[in-house]
Amino acid sequence: MGKRFTLFTGQWVDLTLEEVAGLAAGWGYDGLEIAVSGEHLDAWRVDEPGYVEERLELLERHGLEVWAISNHLTGQAICDDPIDFRHRAIVRDRVWGDGDPEGVRQRAAEEMRLTARLAQKMGVDTVVGFTGSSVWQYVAMFPPVPADRIEAGYADFADRWNPILDVFDECGVRFAHEVHPSEIAYDYWTTRRTLDAIDNRPAFGINWDPSHMMWQGLDPVAFITDFADRIYHVDCKDTRMRVGGGRNGVLSSHLPWGDQHRGWDFVSTGRGDVPWEDCFRALAAIGYDGPVSVEWEDARMDRLHGAPEALEFLRRFDYDPPATSFDAAFSKQSEG
Repeated sequence: MGKRFTLFTGQWVDLTLEEVAGLAAGWGYDGLEIAVSGEHLDAWRVDEPGYVEERLELLERHGLEVWAISNHLTGQAICDDPIDFRHRAIVRDRVWGDGDPEGVRQRAAEEMRLTARLAQKMGVDTVVGFTGSSVWQYVAMFPPVPADRIEAGYADFADRWNPILDVFDECGVRFAHEVHPSEIAYDYWTTRRTLDAIDNRPAFGINWDPSHMMWQGLDPVAFITDFADRIYHVDCKDTRMRVGGGRNGVLSSHLPWGDQHRGWDFVSTGRGDVPWEDCFRALAAIGYDGPVSVEWEDARMDRLHGAPEALEFLRRFDYDPPATSFDAAFSKQSEG
């Protein structure tokens, strides 16, 4: 079976799921990674008669499938501190409520539990998303931050997410955390610490997306091999580095996406600095056979051009591993 290529709908919620499905099918995608956002999916409707069936019928009508759904935005509010105007802009009114921070966190956690149930009803075994973090605000470690404050942040993550993951286990669904700035796991060592905080329970794994690894100076290939048993989903997004000249830095100077003075930016897959061939060889080596999802975020390219272009680029890696290993072939030749 060849690779299954999906389009992540999170950047398309200004369109209906019907419209996105029509575009994706026309471009040749195999399915969608559907965001629990906007009109695309609503976890609070999981028990509404006919709701899940209608969403699945829509996909079937366009010849598409779904192997993962995503709830990044709500997940962000589960551990974040502070909860403020930024979260008001990304969570549903039902989650925001009166805006009381702890109330927002609790309602966000409830929506994530409902998302696990929604995935189960849809026949999906993976939910992709964010966790939020109460200690990301201390990333610069100045003014000095005591070690016990950071440890408390990981304990807070475990306290909030273990009950959520209990529901994931009950539903036979896994959570694939996108390693990403502003999350509890945003680089190599924080990913190790995050897994340790929840005793490495199998319900929690990784959504491998190399784009944020690149600007942090991480090796996306090593990330695949070192966390081989935790790569539950793959998102493809590219990054072009523009650090240098004594002006552009990796922290990007509070400049908006696409500004030429940023030290890095997202670009259409295949137009940046991610070593895609090495990455796909590593994914093949660890036996990853899940979906490969395009997450389109190039601020300088129209998405109607970029999304099909990214799919065309990634399909060049849709090759099967050799039927006979080199060692076996060499041994047979030697015997002859």
